[in-house]
Amino acid sequence: MRPIALALLFTPAAALGQEPPQSVPLSQDVVVTATRVPTLVQNIPAGVSVVDRQTMEVRNYTDLVQALSAIPGVRVSQSAFGNSTVFVRGTNSNQVLVLRDGMPLNDASDSSGLFNFGLDALADVERIEVIRGPMAALYGSGAIGGVINLISRQGREPGPHIEGELSGGYPRAILGNATLSGVNGPMDYAATFETQSQLGYDPTPKREAIYSGEPQGFRTQIGTINLGVTPFAGTRLSAFLRARATVFGFNALGSPTFDNANSTGRADSLLGRLGATSKLFGGSVETGLWVGRLQDDRQYTEPLNPLDPNLASNDSRYHAYRTDVQWNNTVHLADYFQSPVVSTTDLTFGYEHISDEAKVRVNSSSFGFPYSQNAQAHMDSNAGYAGLQTTLWNRLTITGQLRQDAVMNETPFTWRLGGVLDVPEIATHLKAAYGTAFRAPSLFDRYGVDSVGYVGNPLLKPERSQGWELGFTTDVPVFARKDFATIGVTYFNNQVQNLIQTVFTPVYTAVNIGAAHIQGFETELTLRPAPWLTANVAYTYTDARNADTQSALLRRPQNTVSITATARPVPKLTVAPELVYTGPFQDFLVDDNGFATANVGTSKQGLIVNLTITYQVTEQVALFANGRNLSNAQFEPVNGYRIAPTSFLAGVRARF
Repeated sequence: MRPIALALLFTPAAALGQEPPQSVPLSQDVVVTATRVPTLVQNIPAGVSVVDRQTMEVRNYTDLVQALSAIPGVRVSQSAFGNSTVFVRGTNSNQVLVLRDGMPLNDASDSSGLFNFGLDALADVERIEVIRGPMAALYGSGAIGGVINLISRQGREPGPHIEGELSGGYPRAILGNATLSGVNGPMDYAATFETQSQLGYDPTPKREAIYSGEPQGFRTQIGTINLGVTPFAGTRLSAFLRARATVFGFNALGSPTFDNANSTGRADSLLGRLGATSKLFGGSVETGLWVGRLQDDRQYTEPLNPLDPNLASNDSRYHAYRTDVQWNNTVHLADYFQSPVVSTTDLTFGYEHISDEAKVRVNSSSFGFPYSQNAQAHMDSNAGYAGLQTTLWNRLTITGQLRQDAVMNETPFTWRLGGVLDVPEIATHLKAAYGTAFRAPSLFDRYGVDSVGYVGNPLLKPERSQGWELGFTTDVPVFARKDFATIGVTYFNNQVQNLIQTVFTPVYTAVNIGAAHIQGFETELTLRPAPWLTANVAYTYTDARNADTQSALLRRPQNTVSITATARPVPKLTVAPELVYTGPFQDFLVDDNGFATANVGTSKQGLIVNLTITYQVTEQVALFANGRNLSNAQFEPVNGYRIAPTSFLAGVRARF
């Protein structure tokens, strides 16, 4: 791997738009990603879901795929361990931006700029904030469907404290992690190590004649260090380092179909970041400056198998390098003036510079004919942003953001405006928002070449979108319980233009052509019939279509439902069932002989049932057992690739 060099920043820095100051602990009810300042969920004019550390433990989520599968408006498309994409509110899988503490993670070496959700575990994640809707006015390119922010664990309590888990299960799996965290004088620290080794399964559906049952394994090791020092009150210098090494198997089926089970993927990642946060003028101003460096390295190999009629082999390598510099600021204007009309007003502004570099070398062969794909390119982008959030008459919260980006030869301007009206007389919050967004062409779109005639198009324009939403949440009192039920309904509508597609003109190249129209609604019902029982039902309807042909967009089911519950029927015992239903959807079909027909048709629905039981033996030690896909559903989230069969994990969790 290329070494990472980071220069220590001495400028006082603060309140990253998505990492709150130390004095503001976040909960399920407070979110920072949606507006860059800590805000109550009910005052955010966007679709918001939070998966906190407690939820991860109660449901025994061990990876991103599990943590995101039950969130309304989010559709996880997993083809195997190590390979998963996500669609948010029906937008394309490369139109969701993934952040780590506010730093964008999408892979610059991927041909379309995707983030692979199938690689990361969760032991070093404190919470996941999912914001649905156009968010480019806050975070720039890629945030058309929404933003998913992974917020890292940080030492917050006088320590030291040690937490850890060890579990094993069927099919053969061993998972373990340990975290040391705490605060010692001016220093806070959190260090996590996690390892997973799983036998895996054969993602080829049993219905196909080529099914062999040969499992595709998955192994990952992750180490994270998050250090901070507070030399004087209000200022924190920080250093963050995260390394991940993952190895997984995958099926390379070929044509004629042959399940070559000896294909291997390797994905390594190294992320480093240095910065500082500081409060000035008695805390009225928070300013921040940090620099991060991300390196992703992937390799896919397929040795020649003499039994393979395709005579296929592969050795493909992808390398991406990103440097991200951010200067983020918050000014609490309410500290400077008092008004009976305005209760709180926060001004945010800042600057971001991103430098991306990609190196791609694909070398494969089939039937003795070689195929190569290459890209070696660099791209810089710069952006300035500003936002204002204010609350009027303690009822109306208005949020506005705007951002000017400069990416290559394009200067996309994006903005977002929303409001939430609190009507306490009927325990209701009304919300509305409108925003614009864009996705810049990937480096491969612009500069990639291959041996069958593809040539990148450096003159591509960004994909653009305009989206709006309208909704409400209402608390329903029953049996003298004010919070017995909460009902939420949101309608969303998104128009996407300048979609980037590959066409023959007269060479194969990427062009801006076509558009998409996406609309739907999200509904959530949360029931709290007793102090020991909470249940949530979420239903999402999505109508995602090609705006020119009116055909349904692929892998976007119209109907999805998730049902989750947390019950504590007796002290120390927690029961957490989870059901996830995915309705039929359009996809490229693979027939029962394993042959990719190139025909578009309807892929079948699926229902996945999961259950986690936890028993708190002592205040420090808990035992847990988890079963996933308990009905052994043969659901194919991508046609031709089945979901993992029934699996079980049991283990112990300790905290000292």
